[in-house]
Amino acid sequence: MDLYLKGKTAVVTGASQGIGRAIVKALAMEGVTVFATARNERSLEDLKAEIAATGGVEPVIFTQDLTAPEGPQKITAAALTGLGYIDILVNNAGRSQPVGMTGPEEDWTASMMLDFDRPRQLTQQLLPHFIERRQGAILNLASTYELRSINVSAVAKSAIVAWSKQLAGQLGQYGIRVNCLQPGLIDTDNIRRFFPGDERKAFAAREIPLGDFGEPEDMANMAVFLVSPRARYITGSVAVVDGGMRHHPF
Repeated sequence: MDLYLKGKTAVVTGASQGIGRAIVKALAMEGVTVFATARNERSLEDLKAEIAATGGVEPVIFTQDLTAPEGPQKITAAALTGLGYIDILVNNAGRSQPVGMTGPEEDWTASMMLDFDRPRQLTQQLLPHFIERRQGAILNLASTYELRSINVSAVAKSAIVAWSKQLAGQLGQYGIRVNCLQPGLIDTDNIRRFFPGDERKAFAAREIPLGDFGEPEDMANMAVFLVSPRARYITGSVAVVDGGMRHHPF
């Protein structure tokens, strides 16, 4: 199926590893020129070479810490310079942050900044560009919510979902769509540290109908569809990719 993405451009944050990396690769194979940004320059260079070797459209890479005070502004300026115009924004950057019931406060502040404030600010930086062109697809990565502990990232991502639905209601008049993509347990470094040894296999057999954790590519496949013109009538939604795991009864 042709997703009608060839010749389009995209900005993807958290692009150097895991789900973000898989999304960049999938978009590039569909003919999208991706502005791939993350903190790890070497991983971005490796990603660029990997895409070139497999015949995808070579991405524009930009090393930047999204949490830096001017992170969203710098990414916006570099992306518009590097791409000329932007069709798609994928707010993927984030990191699981479990905390105790009483803090510490600095973990709450840092995680809320990374997982809610900065994606919101980057989106707001790009909105005038989208509105002027009367088009755009914004995809925000959400989170599993019921985890083994209080998790700041999950709280922040809950806010992302509420904000995304509100934004979708305001932006439809401009032809701009906003959706969320919620992962279950995806086999990334971020998740592996919580399921050591045989614990992954035991949990998957007990709680996931499809019998295993997902791969980053499973998320990328849905992401590419949601930002494509094929999904033209989907906005304000949350797509769940979790192998059938709708709850997490630890």
